[in-house]
Amino acid sequence: MPAIRGFLLDIDGTLLDSNDAHAEAWERALAEAGFAVPFSRIRPLVGMGGDKVVPLLTGLSADSPEGERLQERRGEIFRSELLPALRPFPKARELLEELGRRRIRRVVATSASEEDMKVLLEQAGVGDLMDETVTHDDVDRSKPDPDIVATALAKAGLRPEQAMLVGDTPYDVEAALRAGVPPIGVRSGGWRDNDLHGAVAVFDDVSELCAHLDDVLLSKRLAKVG
Repeated sequence: MPAIRGFLLDIDGTLLDSNDAHAEAWERALAEAGFAVPFSRIRPLVGMGGDKVVPLLTGLSADSPEGERLQERRGEIFRSELLPALRPFPKARELLEELGRRRIRRVVATSASEEDMKVLLEQAGVGDLMDETVTHDDVDRSKPDPDIVATALAKAGLRPEQAMLVGDTPYDVEAALRAGVPPIGVRSGGWRDNDLHGAVAVFDDVSELCAHLDDVLLSKRLAKVG
């Protein structure tokens, strides 16, 4: 296996414990717009961008005036009312610092908007540790389409075999595989191992990944853990 030169990193559910908050923000924004959609239906869609979520839950086009207003309102609710209470997962910063010491490029690859990404990284306390960032605003299609991953590779100057993607949802795993990048799954986003099928390794969270980083980089522990 070629030497790994870059980690592509999801934020929500991976570095920051924010998935439930995103689902709540969608639920409240949808209710304000007249759509009674239960939390239980929204929560499994967290990890996709608004281009996927809006049509799935409302039938509206994401780029219609109504769809755009809905996404804007969701963002307002999330950033002003829910974000301040969120906390990073243990060792999130330590993982990124260790990658930096090893001169492994750290690249955000998120379905969040540019605006959301900035506040998410700040809340997670890792904004100063990223070498490159790619968001939904940089591509036409969010995860599970491979656009975000492919753009992250290009921006970091990496070939697929030189990178790994760390994410918490089936959408992260699918996007990585479609772009030719080995995915590492973390259970911290609430998904089960079967949902993360295709990941070369699955860890409880980034803290456990950090503890096994040598094995992962040397391809010695490309199997499910725990």
